[in-house]
Amino acid sequence: VERADGRRLQRDVAGHPGAVAIVALDADARVLLVRQWRHPAGRALLEIPAGTLDRDPASGATEDPEVAARRELEEETGCRAGRWERLADFWTAPGFATERMFLYLATDLAPAAGNLGPDEDEALELVRLAWREAVAAVERGEIRDAKSIIGLLWLARRLGGRGAG
Repeated sequence: VERADGRRLQRDVAGHPGAVAIVALDADARVLLVRQWRHPAGRALLEIPAGTLDRDPASGATEDPEVAARRELEEETGCRAGRWERLADFWTAPGFATERMFLYLATDLAPAAGNLGPDEDEALELVRLAWREAVAAVERGEIRDAKSIIGLLWLARRLGGRGAG
């Protein structure tokens, strides 16, 4: 990179096509979460559903985030949503990565007919928590990944309350 003062520095940047994350809220005010092993963290984490945007190999075009969100919700939870709302987008680690994440709220959930199922490299456990309990899990440090913290605190702000703590 070249700085404004003309000095040149070497930087390592992780290229990423972008991703989506979904706060899925069912009719009983429960949040759908997935527990999965995360090798870099060295443990299983409880997270909101999420996934990487696909890139067309021929054109290089990146998938529309709303299309990806619908796919990822079905793959990871077996559900489809009747209502979608884009809440926010943010850079996950702008100091070294190009990943921009798009956050959605999905409601009016129903089981998906012909469920897509998770990717072959994913072993997911679906967990449903009352939204206040999910927010309390963030506050207790039990939910520790950034996208889930952002999504659940956004939900708490939207619904007008905090967790149990």
